[in-house]
Amino acid sequence: MAGNEHDVNRSTKSGRFVKQSTADRSPDTTVTEHVGGSDSDGDREVNRSASTGRFVRETTAELHPATTETQRV
Repeated sequence: MAGNEHDVNRSTKSGRFVKQSTADRSPDTTVTEHVGGSDSDGDREVNRSASTGRFVRETTAELHPATTETQRV
C-alpha cells in the first residue's frame, strides 16, 4: 500500500475533505492527514463522530464508543 500514500485535508468543522488551497487559507480550521501507509506509520490518534465525520474530543469518544471512530494519522 506504500504506493498509495498521500496527504488529504479535512475541515475540522464539517469533517469533509477540502482542497489544499482551502487548507492554506484556513489553517486553524483544517487538518492535514497522511493516509495510505502501513498501520504502524500513524503517529497520533484522532476521534471522529461516525454520523457526522466531525472531530470529537477523546472524552466524547470514551462516552460514546458505538458512535465514534478512532483513526491513527
